Amino acid sequence: MKIFIINGGQVFAHSGGTFNNTLTEWTKSFFEKNDFELRITNINDDFDALEEVEHFKWADVIIYHTPIWWFQVPNRLKKYIDEVFSAGHQNGIYRSDGRSRNHPEINYGTGGLMQGKKYMATSTWNAPSTAFTLPGEFFDQTAVDDGILFGFHKMNQFVGMERIDGFHFHDLEKNATAERVDKYHRDYLKHIREAFILKKQLS
Repeated sequence: MKIFIINGGQVFAHSGGTFNNTLTEWTKSFFEKNDFELRITNINDDFDALEEVEHFKWADVIIYHTPIWWFQVPNRLKKYIDEVFSAGHQNGIYRSDGRSRNHPEINYGTGGLMQGKKYMATSTWNAPSTAFTLPGEFFDQTAVDDGILFGFHKMNQFVGMERIDGFHFHDLEKNATAERVDKYHRDYLKHIREAFILKKQLS
């Protein structure tokens, strides 16, 4: 299996992208030890959009690692997506929006060219997990994937990819103790082992 990892941990203002660099290393190490083929892009680096399209076309699974800034992905990751997906128009990522001029009211979002490929998204937050789960807290009991990342998931569905359940890391600014980070490391490795190794063995 071919894995393309996108490290969206942008360096900007007080954010150094440190945890997403660590997370990318955890992911890289796991897949290397299990004999997967890997390619990695860091969105802080200069990129050629057409070359990045080739990574998407090469991969079986795309893994996005992104912090959440002001309830969205960082501007550099958004720029990367805008440029790379545009370069992938009729070039392996998507053909059209899927509609025909004869029936423009139906079939929107069916023009992707990445059927058979999958993706997984992780997100990193200052917000604690309880902000999403407790009554009366900020996110009104709306899960990350159903709220903030809803449009991100639809973007990947638009180009034809199937979602693998992701993993969300919370409270990494005010409460990033060594013990919590170690537990996150163990829990994340368990998550990707179940998603990529156990399912592969059972298929």
